[in-house]
This record gives sequence, structure tokens and C-alpha cells, in this order.
Amino acid sequence: MACILLLKFFLLLTLAATSQGNRLGPTSRLRYSRFLDPSNVIFLRWDFDLKTEVIVFELQVRTAGWVGVGTTNRYTIVGGDLVIGGVLPDGNVYFSDQHLVDEDTLEEDGSQDAELLGLTEDDTYTTMRFSRPFRSCDPHDQDITSDTMRVLTAYGLDDTLKLRRERTFVKSIFLLQIFHPDDLDFPMDTMIHDLEITDFLIPEDDTTYACTFLPLPIVSEKHHIFKFEPKLIDHNESMVHHILVYACGNASTLPTGINECYGFDPAFSLCSQIIVGWAVGGLSYQFPDEVGISIGTPLDPQWIRLEVHYSNFHNLPGVYDSSGIRLYYTTHLRKYDMGVLQLGVLTFPIHFLPPGAESFMSYGLCKTEKFEEMNGAPVPDMKVIGYLLHTHLAGRALQTVQYRNGRQLRTICKDDAYDFNLQETRDLPGDVEIKPGDELLIECNYQTLDRDSMTFGGTSTLNEMCLVFLFYYPRNNISSCLGYPDISHVVQELGEEAAESPMDNLMVMNNVEWTPENIKTAEKACKEARQTVMLKTIDELIENTTGWIPDIIPTPRGPCLESSGGKVEPQDQTLAGFRDAPGALSGSNTATLRSIHLAALLFLQGTVPWLLAMLQTGI
Repeated sequence: MACILLLKFFLLLTLAATSQGNRLGPTSRLRYSRFLDPSNVIFLRWDFDLKTEVIVFELQVRTAGWVGVGTTNRYTIVGGDLVIGGVLPDGNVYFSDQHLVDEDTLEEDGSQDAELLGLTEDDTYTTMRFSRPFRSCDPHDQDITSDTMRVLTAYGLDDTLKLRRERTFVKSIFLLQIFHPDDLDFPMDTMIHDLEITDFLIPEDDTTYACTFLPLPIVSEKHHIFKFEPKLIDHNESMVHHILVYACGNASTLPTGINECYGFDPAFSLCSQIIVGWAVGGLSYQFPDEVGISIGTPLDPQWIRLEVHYSNFHNLPGVYDSSGIRLYYTTHLRKYDMGVLQLGVLTFPIHFLPPGAESFMSYGLCKTEKFEEMNGAPVPDMKVIGYLLHTHLAGRALQTVQYRNGRQLRTICKDDAYDFNLQETRDLPGDVEIKPGDELLIECNYQTLDRDSMTFGGTSTLNEMCLVFLFYYPRNNISSCLGYPDISHVVQELGEEAAESPMDNLMVMNNVEWTPENIKTAEKACKEARQTVMLKTIDELIENTTGWIPDIIPTPRGPCLESSGGKVEPQDQTLAGFRDAPGALSGSNTATLRSIHLAALLFLQGTVPWLLAMLQTGI
């Protein structure tokens, strides 16, 4: 009897294992959605399972013809993958995994890696739902990753499979969002506080940084800010590049009015600890349920600096703006107080990019060994929950890599397909722990093929930045940790005579002929040069240290998922995978899960019938 019970228990466990990851079916609610075209004809819903690495798309288009959705790269739709489907006049459906041979022609993949879950047509819409793995073994399929994805959609007015440019669209989307607002707690006693610049006349300049100082909510006891969202004025959205909120130390003497943040009055650049931030393309953001920004205690900031970056490239006159940030706060306290740590390259002309570069890497080092000394109290391990990546127009990719005791530990966050027009706060799948003494390296990849002169670090949209903002708990007093290279070393490696002043050395580099060889020499020299690391606290205390840029070891990626139908071509076997290992998106459990599923399937197909036969015969 005990053996029978044990066998039944094992059978139940096996059946449970095979059912994992099947919550995304033909009728499951899909949490995320977005219109994909300016006329709101194309509507996409999607959801995913990180454990099984499967994503489900549902495309709804106002047409009686074929519909298609897939992904492509930054530069061209040629080679992009497109899953297409439709309903014929006789009611039969067609469905296929295809790719673009050129801008007008589709060709069916040799390996069919999409699984149809539903395809209907009514008087208004054609609706197609299907699933696909994050990474198939088909080279014609683009991986679904934690990068910014260029989602490709197209449709026809009938069932003739022909691409038309006026009905083909590409939109940047971060598909693998970890939390949806519906999954998070929204307290009943929620209060709202708006931080905004009022009736500001936007100058007729390409770039303006407008700053003003405003009070946070006045409360008599501790509260937590748990959500923020941008407040943008209609018709001005295209001119607002970013909005940042900086906490001010309570000992600060602050100016009044609105002024240029980084102009002649240095008081308007006071306060450097970012607490929330929004940039072009971002939406509202709600913190995970266990963290919030503390206000109302003697240790909490009472005032903030609101910074609004305007890009008025058309030099429009007479435009007034009242943009800002809306805060949501509550008396229902979370477990931890949240902080934001700014990392990257110091925003200063010493950060430079040569013209004509297909790829140019910049590095900013952070050494945390002095955090405790500058904090004035022990610094507990920092648990990172989310991040915001930021460069300007030349940025193509960013990553944050963590080192401990001289060894690379993990990639905390990255985006190999960064889009300047989609900058949003993103969650990590799990908390990442930073211990005192760890080193953090920010790598930014730029492309300057469209530029014929040097680009320098600075506040203008036409200048560049290399920044990552880590959202973490519990909060400490460190606001930023930024690095920059010894520019005299770079000048010497380029064969020029180094000057004593860093700015003079930058002028020397204007004499360099930026051949591909010199571009690579400069990139190598920037990486090998001694880095100065500048740490700053919320009270504007600054201390410098130095260090060296460690190598970044590319992280291996997991195996692709072979198609259950169609042909898998020989070149399809290249391993690249979705998940970084080790890293924030650790894939250590993925292979195990799939092994369990396979073992379970074999068990069900072979062992279970044998066991049942034995039980029936009483053995």
C-alpha cells in the first residue's frame, strides 16, 4: 500500500511539473498592451513566463485581411521576423512564421517556431494569438530579451501577403516588464502631490535646463512615496526630454524662482541625490510593494530641486510650459526606505567621443570602499530592485557590471538595443545585492557615423551622457559615484604632446585625424587609463579615489529551444540564448526546468503505463 501511495504521489508531482508555465493559454488574460501605430488601428497585447521563457502575443487589427507581428533591429526591417495569419473567405485560417527578404517580400521560415492559440475575424477586427519561445534555434527569429525590442507589425486589406510601407510599423517596447500595476498594492489612503514648473516660457534655444526648488508634502509623521508619473502639457511633450527630482539636504540654503540649472548661478545646481526621474518615452512607475521613498521624518528631505530638460530644436517662440512630476504617497508604510544611486561617467567635456565611429566604448568606474566613511554610519548591503539607463542621441547600448574581490560577479542590468526615445524605469527579476567594497562598472557604447566633429560630455541633447540610476534599499546618504579617465594618457597614446590642463588636452585632440585606427587607439587608451572616481553625498560632500577599469567577461547564454515542427537547419544550433548567467537574469534554473519537463514527459510516456499495468495486476 505504501508503495502504491508513493507511486501516486510521484505521478502527481510529475504531472505538476509538466503543467508549469502553461498559465498563458488561448483565453488567459494578457497583462500588457499598447497601440502600435499613430492611428490606433493596431493593438497588441502580450504576456510572458520567465521560467519557461515563452511569450504570448495577441494582435488585433481593424482589417479583414492578414495581420502580422514580430521583431526587427534598429536599422532596417529587412531580415526581421514576422508571424502572420488570417482568415480566408471560406472560414479556413492560415498561419505562418516568416521573415522579410527585402522591404516588400516575405518568405516562410524553414523552422516554424510559433504556436497558434487563436485566430478569428469579425466585422471589425482580425485577431491572432500565438506563443513563441524567447529564443528559438531559427536564425530568422530574433531573440526576445530584456533589451529594448523593436516590435514590427504589418497588415493587409485582404489575404494577399504583400507588404505595403503605409501599413508597416516599428515601435520600441520593453516587452519583459516584471511588474504590472495591477499586480501591486495601491493603498486606499493614497494622496497626491504635484511638483511642477509653472508657466515657464521655454527659451528659443536648442537645449534648456530649467530648475526650481519646491517643498515635498508637509506631513507630521512618516509617509512613503510609492509611485510617480510625468505631468506633461498637451502639445509640449515633444519638447520635454527629461524631468528629474533631486532631494536637498535640510541644511541647504536654496534660491527662489526658476533659472538655468547649470548657468551663472551655481545655487540652482545644488542638491544631487535623485529620488525619482522620468525621460522621454517613459510612463508612470510604481515601486515594488516592499519599498518606498520616506518623507516626514527628521532624516528625510523637505525640499527638492525639480529639473526639466527642454529640447526646442525648432526654436519655437512663445511656448509656455507647466510640466512636472506627480507623486503618490501613503501612511501605509513599506518595509524599506528606497534610495537612488547615480553611476557612470562624470558629465563633463573630459568625456569625449570621436566622430565617424561605428562603435566607441566609454567607461565609468564606481568603488564602494569609501561609502561607509562618507555615509557617516555603517552601510548595509544595498539591494537593487530597478534601474534607469540614460545616454543621449549617440548611445546604442549600456550595461552595469558588478565585481567583488577582483572577480566579475554579474551583469546587473543592460540594454544592447538602447533607444533614446524609450527611457523608462525598469524592474529587475530579483533583488541584486551590492556589498561594501564591491566595484561597479558602467559601459556605454556609442555610434557617431553621422558626426564630423568631436562630441563632448555635457547637458545638451547634442552632447553625451553615460549614466545608470540604480533604485535600491535600504537608503544611505551616497547620491552618486562617477568615474572619468586620465585624459593626458589618452593624448599621449594618440601620439600628441600632453598638456597639464585636462581642457587643454581636449583641445589637443581636435588636431587628431580620426581614422578607424585612431578611434580604436583612443577607446583602448580610455579603458587603460587610470580612472578618477568621484563620490558625492546628499549634503554635497565630495571625495575622490582612483582605480582601473576591469575587463568585462561576456556572459554565456543559454541554449535555444528547438522547434516542435518544421525543419531545424544546421546553422540553427548556435547557442546564444536569452538569459545571462550569472547575472540579474540568471538562467541557472532554466535548463533544470526543461530537463524536468523532458524527464516528466518520458516518464509519462513510458513509465506510467507500466506502473499502472503493474498496479492493476496487483504486483
